[in-house]
Amino acid sequence: MDVKFIQELEKRLYQDLPGEPYQNLMAPTGSERYRILTPDHQIACVLALLFPKDNEWYISLIERTERSEDDKHGGQISFPGGKLDPNDYSYEDCALRETYEEIGVPPDSVGVLGSLTPLFVYVSNFLVHPFVGFATEYPKFHRQESEVKSIIEVPVMHFTKSRNKGKADMPVRNIVLPDTPYYDVYGQKLWGATAMMISELEQILREIED
Repeated sequence: MDVKFIQELEKRLYQDLPGEPYQNLMAPTGSERYRILTPDHQIACVLALLFPKDNEWYISLIERTERSEDDKHGGQISFPGGKLDPNDYSYEDCALRETYEEIGVPPDSVGVLGSLTPLFVYVSNFLVHPFVGFATEYPKFHRQESEVKSIIEVPVMHFTKSRNKGKADMPVRNIVLPDTPYYDVYGQKLWGATAMMISELEQILREIED
């Protein structure tokens, strides 16, 4: 496996991040007014986990179940992660714990490379802190059946290819979000906050590949 790729990624994450302008490339139309942080917001943390498969680096995503009415993102594709717990030592600790709970990858098997730009998600009132990590071996995934419908494994460079992007009218609860950017993931649409986080990561991947 290309260890240099991981080294370059870590080095780039410790520099100034591409930030909000690159998140906005995959933002739903008109969502700018929903980015203002609320005084009562809560904290959530997610992990973009890279791992080796078929001689390239893959990233793990989850398809959320639709069992819980409290989950504002039920049925959507996202990173593993969740709400900050009072017992979490740090935001990074939260991301690792939630990843272990949702997809069964132990924290001690993950090397955290750095973080992406935090993103406020208005619909759930969470300020999300995204982290990027890697595993040196293919993980023994074990999904939390109550929250995770499936684990999706995608080559990380999939997101840098323009053919895997599009725009569509996206039905959400009682409304339709017109002309919403998305990544195509095996025929499913990955959009919203997770797409915005990946958009920033995509720019970083493009930079280290040049």
